[in-house]
Amino acid sequence: MRLLTLPLFAVSWIDRLGFGLNGKQSTMVVEGPVAEAQLRLFYVTCWVTLVIFIVVASVLAYATIRFKARTEADEHAEPPEQGHGNPLVEVGLIGASVLALVIIAVPTLKYIWYDYDVPAESKANAYEVTATGYQWWFQFQYPSEQITGSGPLITANELVIPAGRPVHVNLRSVDVMHSFWVPKLAGKVDMIPNRGNFLWLQADHPGYFWGQCAEFCGDSHALMRFRVIALSPRDFQDWLAQQMSPARELSPSSLRPKAQFASLEYHDFAENAPGISGKYEGDNGISPLDQWKQQQFPNKGEDPELIARGKALFVTKTCAGCHTIRQADGKGPMGVTGPNLTHVGARSTIAGGFLDNTPEYMRRWIHNPGVVKPGNKMWVLGYEVNHIALTPEDEVALVAYLQSLK
Repeated sequence: MRLLTLPLFAVSWIDRLGFGLNGKQSTMVVEGPVAEAQLRLFYVTCWVTLVIFIVVASVLAYATIRFKARTEADEHAEPPEQGHGNPLVEVGLIGASVLALVIIAVPTLKYIWYDYDVPAESKANAYEVTATGYQWWFQFQYPSEQITGSGPLITANELVIPAGRPVHVNLRSVDVMHSFWVPKLAGKVDMIPNRGNFLWLQADHPGYFWGQCAEFCGDSHALMRFRVIALSPRDFQDWLAQQMSPARELSPSSLRPKAQFASLEYHDFAENAPGISGKYEGDNGISPLDQWKQQQFPNKGEDPELIARGKALFVTKTCAGCHTIRQADGKGPMGVTGPNLTHVGARSTIAGGFLDNTPEYMRRWIHNPGVVKPGNKMWVLGYEVNHIALTPEDEVALVAYLQSLK
């Protein structure tokens, strides 16, 4: 079957010609068994249709050249003997059509069955998560990781999974229809309101993968993105331990040199300005996965006093009404309308996977979320309804606080 697929060097050369076969969301260079099965089926269909095209085009070319009227006499000549009604021709065409359908149907049925759910021999080792679509972001729950008094571990917009292990993903939606798609790991499956759905995927090795909603779901559908981070078993367990812990607290004893947040300037980004700074593109010589791992460490030069002010503003500006931040004393914000922010500083993206998680982009987001992501509930139900107004100093303090939540 591998002989039917394009070799990597061919994909590389096609990519250099500008056709983009090896992009971040390529379906041609896959890194998981589900996506590989779907790619193989695609190639089977392509080769069958290519053969049909060559045969039909050859017959058409032959007929055009062989029976072309070359003189005036040819134009008035009797037509050549017709093949209509020839049993051999018609039975042969029917047989060839059936054969082509069988060649496509057999692997189609095989891979539909394979892609439907985790194979029986691997089910005992499958890891389970629940993905829920909101307008316009994704929430991820880990049912097997229960936090005392808080229920399952909940994150947003980044699905962290163990590499080399099948993952069963329960798909849910709380509002309209969405679609879950990680091109390099698995195909699209809809998230339908009031109806449970699921898929499974597996990353062959640790990596950083791009995903998005593939079903139009409102104004900012195109900005509804997420990431899948596959980690080695040890790194995954370390990540779980970090996520299960309450929000990070800074005390005056941890005072370090003043952070640069205080001098952070707000840039008046255009409404259609790109949301990706290139930090996770790999252009800086660091792989996206290594860049993500660096994001897990505390920022240098944090200012506990500024962070404490941002924490207080988080409550007074009613952010706590929509977001959860689990604290050690159990008294932290417990909102459920927006993403869980307990460890938001450790994520590589914000704003539903649209912006890189940097201080500059964080400030851009909280300054005016309605410009960055039109129609989002943080703006419509938060800023507009509660008449939230932030001074530049407020924005700096909030950014410092949220960036400290590693």
